[in-house]
Amino acid sequence: MDERTGEMTGEPVDEGPSYGIGAVARRLGVPAPTLRTWNLRYGIGPSHRSPGGHRRYDAADLLRLEEMNRLIRAGLPPAEAAQAALGRTPADLGRLSGPVDRAVPEAGAVRVPSAAVLARAALNLDGDAVVSGLGAALDEHGVAWTWERLVLPVFDAITRRQDATGAGVEIEHLFSERLLSALSERAGRPARPSHPRAILLACAEDEQHSLPLYALAATLTTADRLETRILGPRTPYHALADAMRRLGPIVVFVWSQLDATGDPGPLRALPALRPASRIIVGGPGWWDERLPAGVGRAFSLRDAVTQVRATLH
Repeated sequence: MDERTGEMTGEPVDEGPSYGIGAVARRLGVPAPTLRTWNLRYGIGPSHRSPGGHRRYDAADLLRLEEMNRLIRAGLPPAEAAQAALGRTPADLGRLSGPVDRAVPEAGAVRVPSAAVLARAALNLDGDAVVSGLGAALDEHGVAWTWERLVLPVFDAITRRQDATGAGVEIEHLFSERLLSALSERAGRPARPSHPRAILLACAEDEQHSLPLYALAATLTTADRLETRILGPRTPYHALADAMRRLGPIVVFVWSQLDATGDPGPLRALPALRPASRIIVGGPGWWDERLPAGVGRAFSLRDAVTQVRATLH
C-alpha cells in the first residue's frame, strides 16, 4: 500500500499496454481526482506499478473503468456501477467495450456529460467533474445549448431535492460557483469586437440572482464577438444610470428573478442617451403590465440574444 495515498500498489508491470492516471482521465473524460476516489471507495483502479513505482492501469483495469463510466452515464449510482464492472470477466468487458489499444485522446479531451451525470457530480460535491463537464459542453456546443440542455435541468434537479428534503444548499452553491467561473471566462471584450458599443448587463436593485447575466454575456461575447460589461447583483438604479452615461452602451439588459425586485418603475428614470441605448429586461420577476413603452421583454436566453442582435442592425 502507498503510504501517501492509501492505494494498493500491486506488482510492477513489465509487459502489455499500461496507462498512467492522466491518460486514463483524458480517455474517459473523468478527472483524475475522481478516478482516485473510485479506487479508494470502490476498489476499482490501477492494479499494477511500473518498475519506477508509478501507478499504472493495464488493459483489464481500463476495461473495468470504461464499463463503470458507461453505467454511471446510464444512470447507475457509482457504487453499483463499480460492483457491476468488477463482477464482469475480462472477456465480457472486451465484448462490451471493444479494443483497449486504440489511441488515447489528445490532452484536454473530455466527453460532454448528460444532465443526470452533471447533477450527480454536483450532488457528490465533485467540483472537478462539474468544471470539466461544463467546460466540455461550452467548448463543443456553446453557451446557449449548455444553458438549456445542462444548466437548467441540473438546477431543476437541485431545486426538487431541496423541496423534498429541505437540504442541499451546499450543492447549489458549488454548482453555481463553478458555473459562474466557467461563464465569466467566456464573457468580456473579444480581440476584435464586431460592434464599437458594448452591451451593459445588471441585476435589478436588490436582485441577487446574476447567473443569467453571465450566460447572456458569454453567449454574446463568444458567438457574436460583442463586448459585454456585467455590473452584477443588486445594482442600484442610480449606479446603472451612471454606468450608462460613462459607457454609452447600445443595449442595457436588466434581470429580475423575484417579484419583489421586478417593479419596472425605476426603468423610466434611466437616462435617454444620444445615440440611444435599447433597454431589455429578462427574468420572471418583472411586472409585465407596467413595463415602460419601448422596453423589450426577453423570455429566454435565446430570445434575449435575438433581441440584442436585432438592435445591432
